[in-house]
Amino acid sequence: MTSPRTALKAGAAALALFAAAVPVLTVNTANAVNTTANAVASTPLPELAQVSYRSMEIDGVNMAYREAGDPDRPTVLLLHGFPTSSHMFRNLIPVLATRYHVLAPDYPGFGASDMPDRAVFEYTFAQYAEMVTELMDRKGVESASLYLMDYGAPVGFRVFADNPERVDGFIIQNGNAYEEGLGAFWDPIKALWNEPSAEHRDALRQFLEIGATEWQYTHGVGNVETVSWDSWHHDQHLLDRPGSKEIQLDLFYDYRTNVDQYPLWQSLFREHQPPAIILWGKNDYIFPEPGAHPYLNDLDNVEFHLLDTGHFALDEYGPRITREIVDFLDREVDN
Repeated sequence: MTSPRTALKAGAAALALFAAAVPVLTVNTANAVNTTANAVASTPLPELAQVSYRSMEIDGVNMAYREAGDPDRPTVLLLHGFPTSSHMFRNLIPVLATRYHVLAPDYPGFGASDMPDRAVFEYTFAQYAEMVTELMDRKGVESASLYLMDYGAPVGFRVFADNPERVDGFIIQNGNAYEEGLGAFWDPIKALWNEPSAEHRDALRQFLEIGATEWQYTHGVGNVETVSWDSWHHDQHLLDRPGSKEIQLDLFYDYRTNVDQYPLWQSLFREHQPPAIILWGKNDYIFPEPGAHPYLNDLDNVEFHLLDTGHFALDEYGPRITREIVDFLDREVDN
């Protein structure tokens, strides 16, 4: 019987013979790996900025916001829509912030911001605009370009109306300022405006359920595989918090005050003429295409893009929208 020591010596000798027999193969494999590694290392990766997740207490309410980029660079203020939050800008911010300073707040009742009780906090677009302005003040932002989407439009246009000189330009993505942009979707909401009854309020609760939230992201989209299901599940999780839906119904009712401001905003467009880029999902049922065109009557310096997608155009057309925004800012703001 072969002893373990003898077997071990025989195995070692065989391994040495195998290694001696294939030295060229071993060297070539190593060279191939090194060549590939060098090729990968020489290919630059896209530059991305680190995003910070912060909050600021304003009148006793913590307002969450995302921030990225060099504060000494021009600021871009990203104002989200319903029912989302700054989460909708999660892919845009790291790219945009390689060239610009970016702020993206969550309004109270949205995202990571506080959701105070309706009895102690006034959930209105006017209140949101005041808090956004306070955020700008305390961050030392003298002026900014405003990304305006859905609810972000009335918030941003109120900031603009209070001090037009603080706005460097508009990035308008399915954000409305004209009666033409209020189509059939708004009929049940207008019924609440005209008669704020419990019946009309309850009729709007269907817009706060998961099916409606998913529909907002997928309706009118050409390729639904470009739209992350994280979006509507994230939003719905926050909508389903106790008290959240009553807040959203309050905001549906308060939206009527924005319509009252449309003539003022339009006159300020004509007077101050901020540069603008319009990136509008033309298949949006909430703010349909007819709401995009009237801006051309009031603003002289407008870059206009209709995109074959729906309400959340940034989801399906993110890379293109990002390029268009950077080109616009480079040309109109950073000059």
